Amino acid sequence: MNRRIIKGIVVFGLAALFLSAAAITSVGAQEKTIILATTTSTQDSGLLDVLLPVFEKKTGYFVKTIAVGSGQAMAMGQKGEADVLLVHSPDAEKKFMAEGYGVNRRLVMHNDYIIVGPSEDPAKIKGLKSSLESFKKIASAKALFLSRGDNSGTHSKEKGIWKAAGINPEGEKWYQQTGLGMGQTLSVTAEKKGYTLADRGTYLALKKNLNLDILVEGDAILLNIYHVIEVNPSKWPKVNSAGAKAFSDFMVSKQTQDTIKTFGVDKFGSPLFFPDAGKREEELGK
Repeated sequence: MNRRIIKGIVVFGLAALFLSAAAITSVGAQEKTIILATTTSTQDSGLLDVLLPVFEKKTGYFVKTIAVGSGQAMAMGQKGEADVLLVHSPDAEKKFMAEGYGVNRRLVMHNDYIIVGPSEDPAKIKGLKSSLESFKKIASAKALFLSRGDNSGTHSKEKGIWKAAGINPEGEKWYQQTGLGMGQTLSVTAEKKGYTLADRGTYLALKKNLNLDILVEGDAILLNIYHVIEVNPSKWPKVNSAGAKAFSDFMVSKQTQDTIKTFGVDKFGSPLFFPDAGKREEELGK
């Protein structure tokens, strides 16, 4: 056989081998990558910075984190653009599950919402026990209120409080929407000396850079509950269901729950989240 032909066959064969190996490597990388759609609060509080390296080392998976509001995270799940969700908007989550987009919704942890504002407190809400009364006083005083306005769990909670208070703030000059995550909204609120609803974890993590005080806390309506949800592989066969389950199992494992229990204690004197795996929602906050 002609040497040139033999050489061509060998080169072609090697090229095919390399392409095949690259394809296998690419598939392997995809199988070992998990897309986590989660809330800005888990990112801004620093909790994921502690948990994810442990998970990745333990399992060999690489987690690509997309931190958005809970509503956006679930929208990603509905389109099959994420493998697993870590979110805190219970009513929207139940709808997500009922429509068949998720499987294995599991309780992970909770913290609470707080109403923060400037120390001058122009609406005079400091110390009130009712978040409804606080919102009514803010509206009555036409004091600046910054809303995330991003369809997040926090935004949903805030809208629920306005509704329960019998107030529609949309379109009012004193009511402004940032369209930003929790950390950035807190920064804007501090800069403008307004009020906002925040999760305690993000507030405490960023407190030193904010000139905002906790003015209202402890109301039962302010409970903030997080669940982990695997995206349904029967809806989206390409989702990494094995990786999603591994992450979900990790979040409710004793090791992770113990880490959550102590996260923030050394820095703030109290934990930023409270572990709840295995509990029922009705038991929380009691």
